[in-house]
Amino acid sequence: MAGTFDEHMIRLGQCSVTFCWVNMYIFLNFQPGVMIPLKMNSIVAKSQRNRALAMAAVAIFLAFSNSSFAAGAVESGQYRNLFAEAGHTQADINARINVAYEKLFHGDPTSEAVYFPAGQNQNGPLAYIADVHNGDVRSEGMSYGMMISVQLGHKAEFNALWNWARTYMYHSTPASPSYEFFSWSMTTNGTPNDEMPAADGEQYFAAALCFASARWGDGTGIYKYRAEANRILSAMVHRAVITGPTIKGTVTAGALFDPDSKLVRFTSDVKNANHTDPSYQLPAFYQYWSFHGPAADRAFWAEAARASRDFFHRAANPSTALAPDYANFDGSPWGAPWSPPSATFQYDSWRTAMNWSVDYAWWAADKREQERSDRLQAFFEAQGMEIYGNRFALDGRQLGADHSLGLVSMNAVASLATTGPRAQKFVEALWTASVPSGPYRYYDGVLYMLALLHCSGNFRAWAPNE
Repeated sequence: MAGTFDEHMIRLGQCSVTFCWVNMYIFLNFQPGVMIPLKMNSIVAKSQRNRALAMAAVAIFLAFSNSSFAAGAVESGQYRNLFAEAGHTQADINARINVAYEKLFHGDPTSEAVYFPAGQNQNGPLAYIADVHNGDVRSEGMSYGMMISVQLGHKAEFNALWNWARTYMYHSTPASPSYEFFSWSMTTNGTPNDEMPAADGEQYFAAALCFASARWGDGTGIYKYRAEANRILSAMVHRAVITGPTIKGTVTAGALFDPDSKLVRFTSDVKNANHTDPSYQLPAFYQYWSFHGPAADRAFWAEAARASRDFFHRAANPSTALAPDYANFDGSPWGAPWSPPSATFQYDSWRTAMNWSVDYAWWAADKREQERSDRLQAFFEAQGMEIYGNRFALDGRQLGADHSLGLVSMNAVASLATTGPRAQKFVEALWTASVPSGPYRYYDGVLYMLALLHCSGNFRAWAPNE
């Protein structure tokens, strides 16, 4: 809540009550540090006696607690600018972001750009984000490109990316096992390499479309952003099991969320649906959808946010805070048969710190996220700020010696949730880094761009006026 005395939260037993003298907010605490707000409008304290009792209860609670009552950015409207906190001017920050965007989206196509125009169709211009090293287009990169574009207000690029994804990646045939989802990997000419979804793509597509609807309003056809987002959100939770042909044979697939654990699955393919990728856990988005998603599923998204926060607590190593690339729903590492190193901290895992730290920055709902970011940054600082590797066993044994910009970027975002002075070192490491170029610029580049937005306060939960 905001910092006035009247607005402080009273936490009594398993329920928390906030007394605001125009509105009353009730926070249901189902577990430590996790709060679900219910707003009851126009309830006014009827007497000075009630007000006095409330203020006394606040005083007692404050006296026996260490709580700071810091509001999350979504509630306060104040998104931290870590670069400004480190002493950089707003003009320099804006210039740094603009240079990065121009190079990655409109730079030299042979060495700088990952965004490529691809003609047009009846819906308008088309464009894709390419993994230039692997020569494909991924739902991950397309959805990240859309998110970057909506956060910076670049509607033309957003629409061109969405048009390409909706035209080539989306499955509209009801008999397809990927119906209502997106192929995770395509050739640049729009032919699928694999028709099954990877859930990070669906989730970022849905979030980017929600934010576009809130920021720009809805258009027509495929540019009815909110309707398109709601379709994806509903399918992720409710899509029926379908058996059908794919380019890799017959596949049986269902929804992208497990109904029991409330966790996102590694994939919808039932053969691999009982696992997850920790970097696909996005509690900040789930909490947003618990307020602004399809009405029928808002309770589910609140549960998913809680489940995701608990999952990170189980999956991250208690000493290093490193999480595996793939995991079982109980948080234990899962070494995929096709990739045994997935039980260790690899390239996907880099993103876990961003996911839980942004959740804390937006909602301030789980202080375990702060503690985890502190542990993670302490671990990497101890490895050497300019030399730490990019792959590790969960206990901290180094497996890969490359010092990767993508990981540097994600570790900087962890500073949104950390409490110690070392956070500024990680922010400065991002600030001094150059925009990636060359054959490996795709993954490093999109993570670098996301990190610039998060660390400058430019990655926001755009909400509709409901």
